[in-house]
Amino acid sequence: MDPHDHLPDLQTLAARPGPLHFHWPMPGNLGAVVSFVDASQWRKFVLSLGVHPSLPEIVKLKFYRAQKLYFLGWLDIDLVKAGELAALVALELALKDRYLSKIQASLRASGKKPPPIMLHHLLIHMVKEDGLTNEKLPIFQRTGGNPIARILGDAKPSLADIRNSLAHGDPFDGAPQAGLLEMVRDLIDFAYREWIEEWSRAA
Repeated sequence: MDPHDHLPDLQTLAARPGPLHFHWPMPGNLGAVVSFVDASQWRKFVLSLGVHPSLPEIVKLKFYRAQKLYFLGWLDIDLVKAGELAALVALELALKDRYLSKIQASLRASGKKPPPIMLHHLLIHMVKEDGLTNEKLPIFQRTGGNPIARILGDAKPSLADIRNSLAHGDPFDGAPQAGLLEMVRDLIDFAYREWIEEWSRAA
C-alpha cells in the first residue's frame, strides 16, 4: 500500500483556509504551538508520523485510520479527538499482539489465573519486562521530557487514562493531547522492533 493512499487528496480540504494552530511538543518547548499554513503542510506533518511499513496489515490499517482522522481535523479539530481514540485502539491491538500471550503465560507459570489484560498492563509490561526507556523513544530523542511517566501513569493523564476517557466519556471533550499520535507511533514501532529488524535484514 502506498503510505499516501489512506489520506484524502488535497482537493477535499482545499476550501478551508489556513492557518491551523496546534499544540505539539518541540525541542526545548513541550507545550509549543505550531502553525500549519495550508492543508498540504498539515498533510505532510500527519504523514510524517506513520508507523513502519513492515508492520502487520491490520495494525497499519488501524493506525492509518487515526492518521486520516487527524488529517480531517483540518476541517474540524474535533476529528483529531476521534483520531486520538483510533490511535490508542491501534496501540492496544499492537501491544496485545506482541505481549498478551507472554503476560498470560507468565501468570499461569506462577499459578495465577490471568485477569483481563488492559492497556495499562500492556504498557507496564513494555517498561518493566521489555526494556522500554525514554532514550529508546524517538519522541524523547527529539524533544526530551519524560514519556515513560505518562506510559506508567506516574504523570497524569496517562495514556491509559486518555484511552478510557475517550472510550467511556465524551470523546470530543477537551483539547487534543499534544504529541499523542507521535508517542503512539513510537510505542508501536518499539513493540515491533524485532519484526522491523528482521524485515530490514530480508529487504
